[in-house]
Amino acid sequence: MVTGPIDGPVLTPLPRVWYNPELRSTLFLVPGLIAYIVMITSVVSTSLSIVREKERGTMEQVRMAPLDAASFVLGKTIPYYLISLVSAFAILLVAMVLFGLPMRGSWLVLFGTISLYLVGALGLGLLVSSIAETQQVAFQVAVLASFLPTLMLSGFIFPIASMPAFLQVITYAVPAKYFLIALRGIVLKGVGLPVIWPQLVSLTIYSGVVLLLASLRLRRQWS
Repeated sequence: MVTGPIDGPVLTPLPRVWYNPELRSTLFLVPGLIAYIVMITSVVSTSLSIVREKERGTMEQVRMAPLDAASFVLGKTIPYYLISLVSAFAILLVAMVLFGLPMRGSWLVLFGTISLYLVGALGLGLLVSSIAETQQVAFQVAVLASFLPTLMLSGFIFPIASMPAFLQVITYAVPAKYFLIALRGIVLKGVGLPVIWPQLVSLTIYSGVVLLLASLRLRRQWS
């Protein structure tokens, strides 16, 4: 049994950050900016574009035309899908060039994740447009339904673990929460579908629910 002092080097444990060793905030802020810009562009623009037809009184003319509700909705939403998709990838490319943001995962998986998030955002915009009758109301509802949850309850600014318990429960209904986990995993960690599939399933469920509600309300108004 050794009772005296032990000669030799003393081991000192040091924490190591695997995926962001320099602790650069840019690597965490860029995915949050993508979630924020994509959500705002899709929800606000889509809701305003359809409500604008109601205010101008052209919705009745559209209904009389040989055009079904699905074709009308697709024509209104596809341009904003493309704009939001280009914006998301433009932010990524700029961050890679200016701030050295890595891209360790699959571009195909990244494209599918962003597209799935966009479908839910477009569905929310359609749901807002089916509720609001004026552009002012549509803008206010769209901001409350998209801007505040994405900014405050997604983990973009405030860690979800540090929130009160009732707010942590509410975050389960915020699609940006799942999108940020999947996006940071793809970009920073290089993970694939076997790791982020729970987040993709949650985004799919959210998209299906909002699209179902929006289609039911729009179909009722169209008939």
